[in-house]
Amino acid sequence: MKKRISIFTVVIAVMIGCAFLLPGPKKTGAEEKSEGDKLQIVAAIFPIYDWVQNILGENPGDAEVNMLLDTGVDLHSYQPSADDIMQISACDIFIYVGGESDKWVEDALKEAVNKDMVVINLLNVLGDQVKEEELIAGMEGEEEEGEEEEPEYDEHIWLSLRNASVLTDHIAGAIAEADAANADAYMANAEAYKEKLDSLDAEYQEAVSAAEKDTLLFGDRFPFRYMTDDYGLSYFAAFPGCSAETEASFETIVFLADKVNELSLSSILTIEGSDHKIAETIRESTKSRDQQILTMNSMQSTTLEDAQEGTSYLSIMKDNLEVLKEALK
Repeated sequence: MKKRISIFTVVIAVMIGCAFLLPGPKKTGAEEKSEGDKLQIVAAIFPIYDWVQNILGENPGDAEVNMLLDTGVDLHSYQPSADDIMQISACDIFIYVGGESDKWVEDALKEAVNKDMVVINLLNVLGDQVKEEELIAGMEGEEEEGEEEEPEYDEHIWLSLRNASVLTDHIAGAIAEADAANADAYMANAEAYKEKLDSLDAEYQEAVSAAEKDTLLFGDRFPFRYMTDDYGLSYFAAFPGCSAETEASFETIVFLADKVNELSLSSILTIEGSDHKIAETIRESTKSRDQQILTMNSMQSTTLEDAQEGTSYLSIMKDNLEVLKEALK
């Protein structure tokens, strides 16, 4: 971590030095922007980017949004480039998740060019609604090193439609305050979008209430805790959501296969980008060996290109609902 901090400091210092050599210093603060300047918003990951786009609407007025993790790199392994740091340093609103994976943000913000930047940490917005990452029966944890560390929180807050509604409301308020001339439009867009989120939430609840099963089993990492908690579902999984592990032990495989047998589960779930090897091994260890292997999308590898081609937060959550219905049969 110390090496990373020193690199950030040097890079930012060089950028600031170069900025003084360039003509036309950048204004700081929405109120100081000249006519024609746009409010610059940086959204760390795809779900945030898509929420902001829906708030801005088809006529975004004096605001535009950029997506930081735009190539599908996993949030847990992301390291910002010099260009990323420059983009953050000069923006007006920066929105990020705020978990263990975002420890680099604090250092990147220390010498921001725009001292009036509004920074939104979504875990802080949710407050008490944020859940600690849990290790349940059969789940393989990572080895602890040294002294006991502070609790690690589950970062996958966007996989709850109810969280998405709360966060959309907060983000809309910040954008409206920063661009008061278009505030009414932003808030109206946010309300319309929240209605869509609420409607899909109701569809999820209806599907779960009508389902034969109430348990999901993942032969993979499990980033869907916020979703399962919303609807009272139980789950088993090979690893916690933020785990870096990719190989499951014999004991984990046997435990999960026994659960498939015990609960008569017809499906074993994975997340996008998985090679399915753990899920397939679990299936081969069951009595019937005929379970479907289904994939739910946690949006951790969604790219800017995907977004530009029409992929949206709602479209992915609708697809996940269809997978959920099948998994609960």
